[in-house]
Amino acid sequence: MINMDKKLRVGVVGGTGMVGQRFVTLLENHPFFELKVIAASSRSAGQTYEKAVEGRWKMSTPIPEEAKNLVVMDAAKVEEVASQVDFVFCAVDMKKDEIKALEEAYAKTETPVVSNNSANRWTPDVPMVIPEINDSHLEVIESQRKRLGTKKGFIAVKPNCSIQSYTPMISALLEFEPTTIVASTYQAISGAGKTFKEWPEMEGNIIPYIGGEEEKSEQEPLRVWGKVENGEIVKAQAPVITAQCIRVPVLDGHLATVFVSFKKKPTKEQILEAWKNFKGKPQTLNLPSAPQQFIHYFEEENRPQTKLDRDTEKGMAVCAGRLREDSVYDYKFVGLSHNTLRGAAGGAVLIAELLTVEGYITSKEA
Repeated sequence: MINMDKKLRVGVVGGTGMVGQRFVTLLENHPFFELKVIAASSRSAGQTYEKAVEGRWKMSTPIPEEAKNLVVMDAAKVEEVASQVDFVFCAVDMKKDEIKALEEAYAKTETPVVSNNSANRWTPDVPMVIPEINDSHLEVIESQRKRLGTKKGFIAVKPNCSIQSYTPMISALLEFEPTTIVASTYQAISGAGKTFKEWPEMEGNIIPYIGGEEEKSEQEPLRVWGKVENGEIVKAQAPVITAQCIRVPVLDGHLATVFVSFKKKPTKEQILEAWKNFKGKPQTLNLPSAPQQFIHYFEEENRPQTKLDRDTEKGMAVCAGRLREDSVYDYKFVGLSHNTLRGAAGGAVLIAELLTVEGYITSKEA
């Protein structure tokens, strides 16, 4: 484990929503970071955090003691928030153009932004990172800083939560040149920021549509697999991905059924070996939030199961199972990821850990 002489001061912008709450819980006793600021809309500003989330705390664990008495700041008062932190996590619920403007405003105060939002995922010089897969994309930060006119400030984002349930497994197999992927995702209600108490009509129900998810599921993996050219990320042109995204009556955990064909068809043994050995910088560097084993494969026919397996390695591992040859495509398998941990706040914390170790996020007081 890397030793930090002094913890970095962090703020959570959008700290009262479900993902913001998850950030707050994950920052409790973090070895690199210390929660100094929680910011939200003007409606919550001026209240203690405990009061601001009263009656709408959505986590299964209590509010961390260090957060309870923090007075919520107004997220729109960028200079005021930025003056108290070294970097921020962003998980606001606003229109896309408003989020882009807000994140850029923070970056221009020399405050790095690690975002859970989708607004900047396709900004050419903003890295969209799954740390085990495309950490090399962080090099575009240098070009982004030139555009923004900053020395320290920049924006980095994590991808959509649903793609984490199958993109890592395909990433481990890129040497076999996948050509076609068909993915159906069965997504938990926390992906919409809801609990069953808030969304009782989801009990015993399935909704075969989630706005914008299918396009994200088809396109975002291609950006993750893209290359940095002339200070921009150029998305990969293959494989072709088609997706269906379905909301199911589960609180946490996105499950995917995946069909895939390859240009160079591997054996089942080669696939399992590739999954077992697949790792990235988070494992090499032993980052605090990194799972020791990135992809866990289950031999049982009825695994992975959402309820049983979503919390594997504190929800930061991804799970696979039911790998078998298919009569139409080469192979099919099932994937699973925890959508608010690996897929949202936990994934962003892991990105911030990597950015810190790589020297992109540093103390403003240094």
